[in-house]
Amino acid sequence: MPTRTSSARWEGDLKSGAGTVSTGSGTFQGSYSFPSRFESGQGTNPEELIAAAHAACYSMALSNGLAKAGFTPTSVETSAAVQFGPVEGGFAITRIDLTTRGDVPGIDAAEFEKQATDAKAGCPISKALAAVEITLDAQLV
Repeated sequence: MPTRTSSARWEGDLKSGAGTVSTGSGTFQGSYSFPSRFESGQGTNPEELIAAAHAACYSMALSNGLAKAGFTPTSVETSAAVQFGPVEGGFAITRIDLTTRGDVPGIDAAEFEKQATDAKAGCPISKALAAVEITLDAQLV
C-alpha cells in the first residue's frame, strides 16, 4: 500500500501568523490561521480536514460492508462534525458525530443500522481516532 502524505507551512506566531496546507496528490491546497481554527475566520483548519477524512473513509467502509452483505448501495452520504475546544491543559478534539444517510435498495432499517455500526468499528480513520468518542446517526433515505 502507498504511503499518503500532506504538508503544511506556518509563518509567524500563533495569533497573527498564517499557513497553507496541501495534500500530496495536489488535489487540495488551502490556507489556515488562528481565526479559521479558533474563531470563524476564512480558511480551513486541522479539525475540518479530519472531519473530511473521516466522512470519506466511513462512507467507503459502509459501502464496502453493504456490498459484502449482498446489498448494492445507490449512495452513502456521510458528514462528520468534529467537536474541538478547551480542555484541562489546552485544547482537544472531544467528540466526533457521524451522520450517514444511505440509499440502499432491498435492505431493512435493522440491517442498515447493523452495517452502519460495523462500518464505524472497521473504518480505518475511526480506528485511528478511537481515543475520541464517536457517535453515529445512521438512516435509510
